[in-house]
Amino acid sequence: MRSSTSAWKSRFREAAPSAIVALKEQEQGAFMELPLTDAEATMLARAIDFAETHVAPNAPTWEEERRQPIEALRAASRAGLAGLEVPESLGGTGLRFRLKARVAEEIARHCFAFSFSMINHMGLAGKIARDAPADIQKRYLPEMLAGEAIGCTALSEPQAGSDFAAITTSAKKVDGGWVINGEKAWITNAAHADLMFLYAQTDPAAGWRGVAGFLIDAREEGVTRVPPFEIMGGHAIGVGGFILEDHLVPDIRQMSEPGDGFKAAMAGVNAARSYVATMCCGMTEAAIELAARYASERAAFGGHIADFQGLRWQLADAQTDIEAARLLAYRAVLAVEDGTAAELPAAPAKKFAARMADTHLTRAMQVMGAAGLRRDYPIGRQIACARIANYVDGTTEIQNERIARALFNKAKGE
Repeated sequence: MRSSTSAWKSRFREAAPSAIVALKEQEQGAFMELPLTDAEATMLARAIDFAETHVAPNAPTWEEERRQPIEALRAASRAGLAGLEVPESLGGTGLRFRLKARVAEEIARHCFAFSFSMINHMGLAGKIARDAPADIQKRYLPEMLAGEAIGCTALSEPQAGSDFAAITTSAKKVDGGWVINGEKAWITNAAHADLMFLYAQTDPAAGWRGVAGFLIDAREEGVTRVPPFEIMGGHAIGVGGFILEDHLVPDIRQMSEPGDGFKAAMAGVNAARSYVATMCCGMTEAAIELAARYASERAAFGGHIADFQGLRWQLADAQTDIEAARLLAYRAVLAVEDGTAAELPAAPAKKFAARMADTHLTRAMQVMGAAGLRRDYPIGRQIACARIANYVDGTTEIQNERIARALFNKAKGE
């Protein structure tokens, strides 16, 4: 595996200079950019090339066919994207969290749903690299990095989403392992996932302090895949669920102790909120750029509709809000990367970015008139994905609760 990884690195270094030059030119037009090392810039350029080559031309078909593109997930993994957070010693590239957020942003310019799917797969690979014993790393990381096994995180349940303490999936201790029973729902990548980091309750009386984390192999007995959900505009996410019935997990695959599961979940959620915010920026900026190009070419009243000040100012307002959202998002990304308290930076970042996407994607479509409804253009799909962004990893209302709690704790001097 390591030799094949080195091979694609060598091949890309030969082709990278022009891609990196284009990336730097793009960054010069931005108001803020997360500084990247040469290795990170090279990998980001590779991700952009993958998005333009594999994602952009196929995303409309994935949605039309109402399916998750497992072949694209595998191709992205083989291109090295699954191993961004995996150390080189384990076959990955071992780069910083900021690169993950930027990769998510760039892929989301073409398909928010696929970006979210890819990032979730990448996330489990990184978690196994950080937290799993060497035997588990050796068993599962090679197939994840090759795209032969797809990963997901199983937290939500049919009756438990943002209320972490309401998890009812149970884990009962037995000799040599744990027996898991319960149902998980609204799980990204569930349509094809082979591996999942699953949260289960070991002691209902302990509330969130009883929740532990386990690595589940969905190919083993006692795990049933629920048919994928029909999600408007987001079939590439592969959302679905699993039912676990007397599923035995060996002790070596207990990834977090009771009580630590909550901490792991909150850290993961804060990270997700920060990269969802960058994804909203990428998706919305792509739509605004499309609307500007269309307005510059659409003839009307002896000129072009881009000549109308009202339209120009709408797009200027949109670009301003995108830059504001990006500042919030990148601040959250840096907090996650530094290991500092990330809940408060992440909550307003996701809230503002998701609402911003809601507002300005519809305005971008309005600029394009009825043409914006055509399948040729991605704005309709992007509008649906903006709605998804308002729900994943905590609704906008949950972000408000996090922000308000911090505000009133400060007011009380806590």
